[in-house]
Amino acid sequence: MNSPLANPPPVSEQGIPTLIKEHRSGQFTDIAPIPTSIAQTNLSLQLLKDLLLKHVFDMTVASIRELSGSMALSGAIVDELIQLLRADALLQLSSSGQQRDELTFRLTERGRLEARDALSRSGYSGAAPIALCDYYRVVNHYSLLKHQISRVQVKCLFNSFVIDQGLLDQLGAAFNSHRAIFVYGHAGTGKTYTISKLSSLFGDNCLIPYAVASGDSIIQLYDPQVHRKLELNKARTTSLRYAEAYDSRYVPCQRPIVVVGGELTLDQLEVSYEADTRLYQAPLQLKANCGLFIIDDMGRQSVSPKAIFNRWIVPMEDRRDFLTLSNGQHFETPFDVQLVFSSNINPLELADEALLRRIGFKIKFHHVSDKAYTEIWRQELDKAGLEFDLEICRYLIEDLHHKQGVDLAPCHPRDLINTALSQIHYLATEPVVTKELLDWSWNNYFVQLDV
Repeated sequence: MNSPLANPPPVSEQGIPTLIKEHRSGQFTDIAPIPTSIAQTNLSLQLLKDLLLKHVFDMTVASIRELSGSMALSGAIVDELIQLLRADALLQLSSSGQQRDELTFRLTERGRLEARDALSRSGYSGAAPIALCDYYRVVNHYSLLKHQISRVQVKCLFNSFVIDQGLLDQLGAAFNSHRAIFVYGHAGTGKTYTISKLSSLFGDNCLIPYAVASGDSIIQLYDPQVHRKLELNKARTTSLRYAEAYDSRYVPCQRPIVVVGGELTLDQLEVSYEADTRLYQAPLQLKANCGLFIIDDMGRQSVSPKAIFNRWIVPMEDRRDFLTLSNGQHFETPFDVQLVFSSNINPLELADEALLRRIGFKIKFHHVSDKAYTEIWRQELDKAGLEFDLEICRYLIEDLHHKQGVDLAPCHPRDLINTALSQIHYLATEPVVTKELLDWSWNNYFVQLDV
């Protein structure tokens, strides 16, 4: 389960869920102002020179305007780099234009050699990266430590859901502690869904860099499979758009929600390097910064739970992580993540008490009562456009669940109804859940063992 869950809608200051009608770029201007000189990027000159050479190598002929767009840097910086590369006899003027940003340039023979050498060391040729010092500053701006949620907000968020208020109170306090959380309980009790929904209370957006730089090495960070890009309002006047401009090396996104399960390996928690493309890729926790990182199905991974827990000891305590590149270079990154472990296995079977003490909250999810199950069944029928019949519901709970010793999980109504709908559509019968159809759904949903 590598893809993130859908982010729930944000909540207003009064704690009422709201829809995002418009995102304006102006909200990012103070956080990420556009650098206007090489010095203001805090990147090494060699990194920027190599990056520009690779872009021109790919384009064959490129203008200042085109390079400014592909490198996500201001024209002033690109112009500054071009003058330096021309002085080194690596670039030459290809054609003139009426304006300076229309001038085009091509590589000299020496420039092509330098570009090939740069590509042999790094295959990255995207937007200029963000220096780690600037990345720290932006992460600190969006830090989860600055957010506290209230009981009113949580109640409003789950207003239409059937869920125990005591459980929500535990989770709300756990989120406010900003410490790691361990949620456990039987499968289907809503652990991952509930945690993911609560994360919307931290706010709805943040800036994610396309890449970050450690020395002259570039690590790709933005991942469209993880990060949900915001659609900014572009119906603005030219002067207003200019006033609202921000550093385009960042991508405005919703706060990330990263969920991994039994497929997790320790390699995914380190910087990866693809030798064929010569590209570095950020680990999962770096992609989850300023958001939520759920390690689901703890105990189902091929690596031991102890090894996974031990990987987080320093990040959980110091809120920073230490990573290593393929060349052996070490570097430090912020760890501003709400880390959540989730399992249907008893936590004491996965880790000793000393390790579990490092995790702030251990919260158990239970099966639901007959009354709660009935209300969930009613809601799911309503979503499916089916009529609620109390007699059928009692039959489900008393004759199927209780008599067969199957506990009531909040996921069962949805799954049983969807199974029934599949049969209704297949047979083209009247959309009514009968006892016979419910028996059919039950026997298809639960494993039946011959006695």
